Amino acid sequence: MALHPDRLLPTEPATRAIARRLYDAVAGLPILSPHGHTDPRWYATDEAFPDPATLFVKPDHYVFRMLHSQGVRLEDLGIPTRDGTRVETDGRRIWRIFARHWHLFRGTPTRLWFEHALEQMFGIEERLGEANADRIHDTIAEALAKPEFRPRALYDRFDIAAIATTDAALDDLAWHAEIRASGWHGRVIPTYRPDAVVDPARTDFRDNVERLLALCQAPATWEGYLDAHRVRRAHFRAHGATATDHGHPTARTAALDTASARALFERVLRPPVSAADAELFRAQMLTEMARMSLEDGLVMQIHPGSWRNHNPGLLDRFGPDMGADIPTPTDYVQALKPLLDIVGNDPHLTLILFTLDETAYGRELAPLAGHYPCLRLGPPWWFFDSPEGIRRFRELTTETAGFYNTVGFNDDTRAYLSIPARHDMARRADCAFLARLVADHRLDEDEAHEVAHALTHGLVKDAYRL
Repeated sequence: MALHPDRLLPTEPATRAIARRLYDAVAGLPILSPHGHTDPRWYATDEAFPDPATLFVKPDHYVFRMLHSQGVRLEDLGIPTRDGTRVETDGRRIWRIFARHWHLFRGTPTRLWFEHALEQMFGIEERLGEANADRIHDTIAEALAKPEFRPRALYDRFDIAAIATTDAALDDLAWHAEIRASGWHGRVIPTYRPDAVVDPARTDFRDNVERLLALCQAPATWEGYLDAHRVRRAHFRAHGATATDHGHPTARTAALDTASARALFERVLRPPVSAADAELFRAQMLTEMARMSLEDGLVMQIHPGSWRNHNPGLLDRFGPDMGADIPTPTDYVQALKPLLDIVGNDPHLTLILFTLDETAYGRELAPLAGHYPCLRLGPPWWFFDSPEGIRRFRELTTETAGFYNTVGFNDDTRAYLSIPARHDMARRADCAFLARLVADHRLDEDEAHEVAHALTHGLVKDAYRL
């Protein structure tokens, strides 16, 4: 099962040779991870990771959604239930279930990431299966107990130059403060994620807004609410934040006058809130956040287009974020126009667009980013951060938006050990694409080397102001 040195590179010999040269030049560059979901507590406390199942299976939506699709009960994977029903707590038994179903991941990026981690981190070159499940489990468990497998040591081993977490607007950032106070050299920065105080469709929205206003000593008015966001953003910036992130159901934006915005704010604080008002409020807040980014310099990211918690049975039993989020068609041309009419031509704003709707790449996103100075295209996300997803992205966007209206790669993961594997995959996929351009005589090889370096390091550093 040893990783092939030419994995993901072109099969045609001459093109593969070009891709090898490009990849060899960028393979060792430091990792910049500007958008992800690792836990800042890991870096603050630097405690050993627990057993292999807790590290690889229980927190990974890519893993347990696939197992669920084949009838494996989430309770048997140790996923806690809302009603306190007993779930499996024996990590070895959970690992055996995972191993017994490993064949389900054939052809998926999950297999690439996992086997990369097994070989590079633990020296394991055999394919996981039921017969060797216990032996591989024990090899990993023994390694996790060693100091060199603690979070800070892995940060250095992975050669991470900076990593961003994603943090709620109401988060006190205590773990980030502890990291900074410790004097450790690692750069772990927060990202401002205000969804909980921006989305009136949430059942806890009103309570969250009240907490926000109280925390910032702001009045319960539209103006006070906006000022509270400014206060919180400043708090995040003081802890190193360079970006915000917005996970809305759609990309819709709005440009209400002040009187209409005040009236809307008053309505969404009085339940029940209509779906139309909830959508309009989210839309207005994207525009307001863009204005604030012009004020304070935070880069803005929009991650729209997911029907979250599509499976009500899982939602009721296990709560949100159980792998039941499904991509939906997303409009960007009309949806973003109110915002772009206000700030689209301002090069001081960086607005990074992500999508789960690949049909929008060539029709909407690349033309938009290829025109508006404020727009950049985020890398393939979630279901599409894969070799084929990266290839499709480059094929559908490069001719219109070029390379320099994109922002390189980010891993968007909470699976810490998969970070090097994901970045390696992206570097290989990008070098394969560039090698084809060189082989087709559309790009000189020295230019391809410059682009490969930019996609790996320069573009992400500039876009996220790192």
